[in-house]
Amino acid sequence: MTVTAEQFRSEVERDGVLERLLSSSQQLSYDPTTEVDWDAPIAPDKHGVNPEWCTLYGTELWDRMTEEQRVTLTRHEAASIASIGIWFEMLLQQMVLEDIYAEDPASPKVQFALTEIADECRHSIMFARGSQLLAGRTYSPPKQLHRAARLLKLIAHGEVAYTSILVAEEVLDVMQRDWMRGEDVVPQLRTISKIHVVEESRHMKFARHETIEAMRGIGWIRRQVSAALIAMVGYYIVASLVRPGVYEAAGLDVAVARRAARTNTHHSNLMRLSCQHLMDFLSEARLLTPLARRLYRRVHLL
Repeated sequence: MTVTAEQFRSEVERDGVLERLLSSSQQLSYDPTTEVDWDAPIAPDKHGVNPEWCTLYGTELWDRMTEEQRVTLTRHEAASIASIGIWFEMLLQQMVLEDIYAEDPASPKVQFALTEIADECRHSIMFARGSQLLAGRTYSPPKQLHRAARLLKLIAHGEVAYTSILVAEEVLDVMQRDWMRGEDVVPQLRTISKIHVVEESRHMKFARHETIEAMRGIGWIRRQVSAALIAMVGYYIVASLVRPGVYEAAGLDVAVARRAARTNTHHSNLMRLSCQHLMDFLSEARLLTPLARRLYRRVHLL
Protein backbone atom coordinates (compact mmCIF):
# COMPACT_ATOMS: atom_id res chain seq x y z
CA MET A 1 0.00 0.00 0.00
CA THR A 2 1.35 3.42 -0.95
CA VAL A 3 1.71 5.89 1.91
CA THR A 4 1.02 9.52 1.02
CA ALA A 5 3.16 12.38 2.31
CA GLU A 6 0.27 13.52 4.51
CA GLN A 7 -0.13 10.05 6.03
CA PHE A 8 3.62 9.86 6.67
CA ARG A 9 3.63 13.25 8.44
CA SER A 10 0.63 12.18 10.50
CA GLU A 11 2.36 8.97 11.62
CA VAL A 12 5.55 10.82 12.52
CA GLU A 13 3.60 13.41 14.53
CA ARG A 14 1.60 10.71 16.31
CA ASP A 15 4.72 8.75 17.24
CA GLY A 16 6.29 11.95 18.57
CA VAL A 17 3.28 12.67 20.78
CA LEU A 18 3.16 9.11 22.07
CA GLU A 19 6.88 8.99 22.80
CA ARG A 20 6.52 12.18 24.86
CA LEU A 21 3.62 10.62 26.76
CA LEU A 22 5.72 7.52 27.44
CA SER A 23 8.56 9.68 28.71
CA SER A 24 6.15 11.55 30.98
CA SER A 25 4.86 8.25 32.37
CA GLN A 26 8.40 7.18 33.24
CA GLN A 27 9.13 10.47 34.98
CA LEU A 28 5.87 11.12 36.83
CA SER A 29 3.83 8.15 37.99
CA TYR A 30 2.64 7.12 41.44
CA ASP A 31 2.20 3.96 43.47
CA PRO A 32 -1.07 4.44 45.43
CA THR A 33 -0.14 1.74 47.94
CA THR A 34 2.63 3.97 49.28
CA GLU A 35 1.53 7.46 48.21
CA VAL A 36 -1.83 7.29 50.03
CA ASP A 37 -1.68 7.14 53.84
CA TRP A 38 -4.29 4.41 54.13
CA ASP A 39 -3.80 3.90 57.87
CA ALA A 40 -4.18 7.53 58.96
CA PRO A 41 -7.33 8.20 60.99
CA ILE A 42 -10.06 10.24 59.32
CA ALA A 43 -11.39 13.30 61.13
CA PRO A 44 -15.17 13.00 61.63
CA ASP A 45 -15.82 16.42 60.05
CA LYS A 46 -13.98 15.76 56.77
CA HIS A 47 -16.05 15.32 53.62
CA GLY A 48 -15.72 12.82 50.81
CA VAL A 49 -16.09 15.46 48.09
CA ASN A 50 -16.13 19.25 48.31
CA PRO A 51 -19.62 20.03 49.67
CA GLU A 52 -20.19 22.26 46.61
CA TRP A 53 -19.93 19.14 44.44
CA CYS A 54 -22.57 17.21 46.39
CA THR A 55 -25.70 16.57 44.34
CA LEU A 56 -27.88 18.13 47.06
CA TYR A 57 -25.76 21.18 47.83
CA GLY A 58 -27.77 24.37 47.29
CA THR A 59 -31.16 22.69 47.81
CA GLU A 60 -33.66 23.14 50.64
CA LEU A 61 -33.05 19.52 51.57
CA TRP A 62 -29.33 20.24 52.07
CA ASP A 63 -30.21 23.15 54.35
CA ARG A 64 -32.32 20.84 56.54
CA MET A 65 -29.66 18.12 56.82
CA THR A 66 -27.43 17.79 59.88
CA GLU A 67 -23.68 18.20 59.43
CA GLU A 68 -23.25 14.49 60.13
CA GLN A 69 -25.66 13.67 57.30
CA ARG A 70 -23.82 16.00 54.95
CA VAL A 71 -20.46 14.40 55.72
CA THR A 72 -21.92 10.90 55.32
CA LEU A 73 -23.55 11.82 52.02
CA THR A 74 -20.41 13.35 50.50
CA ARG A 75 -18.37 10.30 51.53
CA HIS A 76 -20.86 7.91 49.98
CA GLU A 77 -21.11 10.04 46.83
CA ALA A 78 -17.31 9.85 46.52
CA ALA A 79 -17.49 6.07 46.98
CA SER A 80 -20.24 5.80 44.36
CA ILE A 81 -18.33 7.90 41.81
CA ALA A 82 -15.16 5.89 42.45
CA SER A 83 -17.05 2.60 42.07
CA ILE A 84 -18.58 3.60 38.75
CA GLY A 85 -15.09 4.78 37.76
CA ILE A 86 -13.76 1.27 38.43
CA TRP A 87 -16.49 -0.28 36.31
CA PHE A 88 -15.75 2.04 33.40
CA GLU A 89 -11.97 1.67 33.73
CA MET A 90 -12.36 -2.09 33.39
CA LEU A 91 -14.45 -1.49 30.27
CA LEU A 92 -11.87 1.02 29.04
CA GLN A 93 -9.06 -1.51 29.37
CA GLN A 94 -10.95 -4.03 27.26
CA MET A 95 -11.64 -1.45 24.54
CA VAL A 96 -8.00 -0.38 24.41
CA LEU A 97 -6.77 -3.98 24.32
CA GLU A 98 -9.17 -4.74 21.48
CA ASP A 99 -7.90 -1.70 19.57
CA ILE A 100 -4.22 -2.65 19.85
CA TYR A 101 -4.64 -6.44 19.64
CA ALA A 102 -3.29 -6.82 16.09
CA GLU A 103 -0.75 -3.95 16.14
CA ASP A 104 3.01 -4.02 16.56
CA PRO A 105 3.70 -4.32 20.32
CA ALA A 106 6.92 -2.36 19.88
CA SER A 107 5.13 0.67 18.39
CA PRO A 108 4.78 3.82 20.53
CA LYS A 109 0.98 3.53 20.37
CA VAL A 110 0.90 0.01 21.80
CA GLN A 111 3.61 0.79 24.33
CA PHE A 112 1.66 3.75 25.68
CA ALA A 113 -1.65 1.88 25.53
CA LEU A 114 -0.16 -0.87 27.70
CA THR A 115 1.23 1.78 30.06
CA GLU A 116 -2.23 3.29 30.30
CA ILE A 117 -3.77 -0.09 31.07
CA ALA A 118 -1.21 -0.61 33.86
CA ASP A 119 -2.15 2.82 35.24
CA GLU A 120 -5.85 1.96 35.13
CA CYS A 121 -5.27 -1.28 37.04
CA ARG A 122 -3.63 0.69 39.84
CA HIS A 123 -6.39 3.30 39.72
CA SER A 124 -9.11 0.65 40.06
CA ILE A 125 -7.43 -0.85 43.12
CA MET A 126 -6.93 2.65 44.54
CA PHE A 127 -10.59 3.58 43.99
CA ALA A 128 -11.78 0.34 45.58
CA ARG A 129 -9.67 0.92 48.67
CA GLY A 130 -10.80 4.54 48.79
CA SER A 131 -14.47 3.51 48.61
CA GLN A 132 -14.04 1.08 51.49
CA LEU A 133 -12.17 3.70 53.51
CA LEU A 134 -14.82 6.40 53.01
CA ALA A 135 -18.05 4.41 53.02
CA GLY A 136 -17.22 0.81 53.95
CA ARG A 137 -18.64 -0.38 50.64
CA THR A 138 -18.60 -0.03 46.87
CA TYR A 139 -21.50 0.68 44.50
CA SER A 140 -22.54 -0.98 41.23
CA PRO A 141 -23.99 0.47 38.02
CA PRO A 142 -27.58 -0.44 37.11
CA LYS A 143 -27.83 -4.09 36.01
CA GLN A 144 -29.16 -3.19 32.57
CA LEU A 145 -26.27 -0.78 32.00
CA HIS A 146 -23.80 -3.41 33.18
CA ARG A 147 -25.17 -5.83 30.57
CA ALA A 148 -25.32 -3.20 27.81
CA ALA A 149 -21.65 -2.35 28.39
CA ARG A 150 -20.71 -5.87 27.31
CA LEU A 151 -22.08 -4.99 23.88
CA LEU A 152 -20.29 -1.63 23.82
CA LYS A 153 -16.86 -3.20 24.17
CA LEU A 154 -17.61 -5.34 21.09
CA ILE A 155 -18.71 -2.47 18.84
CA ALA A 156 -16.65 0.44 20.18
CA HIS A 157 -13.66 0.98 17.93
CA GLY A 158 -11.70 4.00 16.74
CA GLU A 159 -13.33 7.29 17.59
CA VAL A 160 -16.17 5.65 19.54
CA ALA A 161 -13.77 3.89 21.90
CA TYR A 162 -11.37 6.77 22.46
CA THR A 163 -13.92 9.57 22.64
CA SER A 164 -16.06 7.55 25.05
CA ILE A 165 -12.97 7.17 27.22
CA LEU A 166 -12.31 10.89 26.94
CA VAL A 167 -15.85 11.89 27.91
CA ALA A 168 -15.85 9.68 31.01
CA GLU A 169 -12.37 10.71 32.14
CA GLU A 170 -12.91 14.43 31.53
CA VAL A 171 -16.05 14.47 33.67
CA LEU A 172 -14.21 12.82 36.56
CA ASP A 173 -11.16 15.02 36.03
CA VAL A 174 -13.01 18.31 36.49
CA MET A 175 -14.44 17.07 39.79
CA GLN A 176 -11.17 15.75 41.14
CA ARG A 177 -9.24 18.92 40.35
CA ASP A 178 -11.42 20.60 42.97
CA TRP A 179 -11.34 17.70 45.42
CA MET A 180 -7.54 17.50 45.46
CA ARG A 181 -7.44 21.10 46.70
CA GLY A 182 -10.42 20.88 49.05
CA GLU A 183 -9.45 21.67 52.63
CA ASP A 184 -12.72 20.09 53.83
CA VAL A 185 -12.00 16.82 51.98
CA VAL A 186 -10.58 13.66 53.58
CA PRO A 187 -6.77 13.81 53.06
CA GLN A 188 -6.62 10.33 51.54
CA LEU A 189 -9.17 11.32 48.90
CA ARG A 190 -7.21 14.47 48.13
CA THR A 191 -4.16 12.31 47.41
CA ILE A 192 -6.21 9.82 45.38
CA SER A 193 -7.59 12.71 43.33
CA LYS A 194 -4.12 14.18 42.74
CA ILE A 195 -2.75 10.83 41.52
CA HIS A 196 -5.68 10.33 39.18
CA VAL A 197 -5.57 13.88 37.79
CA VAL A 198 -1.84 13.72 37.03
CA GLU A 199 -1.89 10.31 35.37
CA GLU A 200 -5.21 10.75 33.57
CA SER A 201 -3.96 13.96 31.95
CA ARG A 202 -1.75 11.72 29.79
CA HIS A 203 -4.58 9.31 29.10
CA MET A 204 -6.87 12.12 27.99
CA LYS A 205 -4.22 13.53 25.68
CA PHE A 206 -3.82 10.05 24.17
CA ALA A 207 -7.61 9.75 23.74
CA ARG A 208 -7.85 13.17 22.06
CA HIS A 209 -5.00 12.29 19.73
CA GLU A 210 -6.49 8.92 18.75
CA THR A 211 -9.91 10.52 18.26
CA ILE A 212 -8.47 13.08 15.83
CA GLU A 213 -6.61 10.33 13.96
CA ALA A 214 -9.73 8.15 13.74
CA MET A 215 -11.87 11.04 12.49
CA ARG A 216 -9.69 11.75 9.46
CA GLY A 217 -11.79 11.35 6.32
CA ILE A 218 -14.77 9.54 7.86
CA GLY A 219 -18.12 9.89 6.14
CA TRP A 220 -21.29 11.64 7.29
CA ILE A 221 -23.18 8.47 8.26
CA ARG A 222 -20.34 7.05 10.36
CA ARG A 223 -19.90 10.41 12.08
CA GLN A 224 -23.61 10.57 12.98
CA VAL A 225 -23.59 7.03 14.37
CA SER A 226 -20.34 7.54 16.27
CA ALA A 227 -21.50 10.83 17.78
CA ALA A 228 -24.73 9.19 18.96
CA LEU A 229 -22.93 6.21 20.52
CA ILE A 230 -20.41 8.45 22.30
CA ALA A 231 -23.17 10.70 23.64
CA MET A 232 -25.10 7.66 24.88
CA VAL A 233 -22.01 6.47 26.75
CA GLY A 234 -21.57 9.93 28.29
CA TYR A 235 -25.24 10.16 29.19
CA TYR A 236 -25.41 6.81 30.99
CA ILE A 237 -22.11 7.24 32.80
CA VAL A 238 -23.01 10.68 34.17
CA ALA A 239 -26.53 9.55 35.05
CA SER A 240 -25.09 6.57 36.96
CA LEU A 241 -22.28 8.26 38.88
CA VAL A 242 -24.29 8.81 42.07
CA ARG A 243 -26.32 5.72 42.96
CA PRO A 244 -29.58 6.03 44.93
CA GLY A 245 -28.09 4.12 47.86
CA VAL A 246 -25.98 7.12 48.85
CA TYR A 247 -29.11 8.95 50.03
CA GLU A 248 -30.29 5.99 52.05
CA ALA A 249 -26.85 5.79 53.71
CA ALA A 250 -27.27 9.41 54.84
CA GLY A 251 -30.67 8.66 56.38
CA LEU A 252 -32.65 10.48 53.69
CA ASP A 253 -35.85 9.58 51.91
CA VAL A 254 -34.42 8.26 48.64
CA ALA A 255 -37.30 9.41 46.42
CA VAL A 256 -37.28 12.90 47.91
CA ALA A 257 -33.48 13.17 47.65
CA ARG A 258 -33.38 11.97 44.05
CA ARG A 259 -36.07 14.49 43.09
CA ALA A 260 -34.10 17.29 44.78
CA ALA A 261 -30.91 16.21 43.01
CA ARG A 262 -32.60 16.13 39.59
CA THR A 263 -33.83 19.70 39.98
CA ASN A 264 -30.67 21.10 41.61
CA THR A 265 -29.70 24.03 39.39
CA HIS A 266 -26.47 24.65 41.34
CA HIS A 267 -25.13 21.18 40.51
CA SER A 268 -26.37 21.36 36.92
CA ASN A 269 -24.62 24.69 36.34
CA LEU A 270 -21.42 23.39 37.95
CA MET A 271 -21.35 20.37 35.64
CA ARG A 272 -22.09 22.50 32.57
CA LEU A 273 -19.38 25.05 33.29
CA SER A 274 -16.81 22.41 34.18
CA CYS A 275 -17.35 20.46 30.94
CA GLN A 276 -17.07 23.43 28.56
CA HIS A 277 -13.57 22.39 27.45
CA LEU A 278 -14.79 18.86 26.66
CA MET A 279 -17.74 20.17 24.66
CA ASP A 280 -15.43 22.49 22.72
CA PHE A 281 -13.27 19.52 21.74
CA LEU A 282 -16.28 17.45 20.66
CA SER A 283 -17.47 20.38 18.57
CA GLU A 284 -14.08 20.73 16.89
CA ALA A 285 -14.07 16.98 16.21
CA ARG A 286 -17.54 17.35 14.60
CA LEU A 287 -19.08 15.00 17.17
CA LEU A 288 -21.69 17.41 18.56
CA THR A 289 -24.53 16.43 16.28
CA PRO A 290 -28.13 17.49 17.10
CA LEU A 291 -28.89 14.11 18.71
CA ALA A 292 -25.65 14.15 20.70
CA ARG A 293 -26.41 17.66 21.94
CA ARG A 294 -29.81 16.56 23.24
CA LEU A 295 -28.27 13.69 25.19
CA TYR A 296 -25.53 15.86 26.72
CA ARG A 297 -28.11 18.47 27.73
CA ARG A 298 -30.14 15.84 29.58
CA VAL A 299 -27.22 15.26 31.98
CA HIS A 300 -26.22 18.95 32.06
CA LEU A 301 -22.91 18.57 30.20
CA LEU A 302 -24.08 21.14 27.65
